[in-house]
Amino acid sequence: MEFHSQQAIFLQIANLLTDGILEKKWAAEERIPSVREMATSIEVNPNTVMRAYTFLQDQEIILNKRGIGFFVATDATVRVIELKRQEFITQEIPRLARTLKLLNLSLEDVRKLINQTEG
Repeated sequence: MEFHSQQAIFLQIANLLTDGILEKKWAAEERIPSVREMATSIEVNPNTVMRAYTFLQDQEIILNKRGIGFFVATDATVRVIELKRQEFITQEIPRLARTLKLLNLSLEDVRKLINQTEG
């Protein structure tokens, strides 16, 4: 996995997992890779992975079944969508609005561009 400096690595790992949940790589109640497995596969310190897992546990997206491993929560998809929606609203929309203003683009311009992209 290639990391970028704009966001903490543990949050990038959390995004990797939440994207996997939305893409149905891991289904509800399915076991996700252990901390050690994940750390080895993406070549990071296990403490960093544990921090990502703790963050996702706090969001009730994954749960720890002691002695068995980490599992996707039953309602994880709904929780991931809500988490990503909130991140989009608080982080991406202000950035987008600033860029649109700087480039003198209207929302209608953006709609047209999106429609062209969708083909």
